[in-house]
Amino acid sequence: MVYEACSDSVGVDRALRGYSGRHPGAGTSATGGGLKIAFISSQQILEQTPGYAAAESTFKKEYQGFQDEAQKLRQQFDSAVQTFEKQSIALSSSAKQTKQKELQQLQQRLEQRTSELQDKSQQRQRELIQPIQARVNAVIQGLRAEGNYALIFDADSPTSNIVAADPSLDITPKVIERLKQAK
Repeated sequence: MVYEACSDSVGVDRALRGYSGRHPGAGTSATGGGLKIAFISSQQILEQTPGYAAAESTFKKEYQGFQDEAQKLRQQFDSAVQTFEKQSIALSSSAKQTKQKELQQLQQRLEQRTSELQDKSQQRQRELIQPIQARVNAVIQGLRAEGNYALIFDADSPTSNIVAADPSLDITPKVIERLKQAK
């Protein structure tokens, strides 16, 4: 039998127990040595991970610098457009075309620089957060192996689809404790 969509409680039960085509009562239970699962709150873990607050603060300061530069460029462009609009009545047709081309070039430079700043910002965020995420992932993998968990879900993930879970399956406090010990 092919995996069925997990739209009913039997389908969900089968998916959690690793359904192998047997009838619903034939699988192993989570407490009887079957599929052992847990979940974490990644946001809570990150917020309490040593070094995260400093990395976040650094990123916010640098990001503000990127935002300030982009805003300054936008203001320069807006000012140039306003000046053109005021002067356009007195300009000849060829002068208008020249100014319009200059404005288009300025707009293209603005868009290019804004895109560069966004890319630089994203890269910097990855540089600051990646070592922290690597530590968190290592701790989670260690707890997964130690606790013999088959799956650990991130309850904070927008695609987790976890509607409700037994709080005893939450290993977030264990992850945070290990991260603080490894400091």
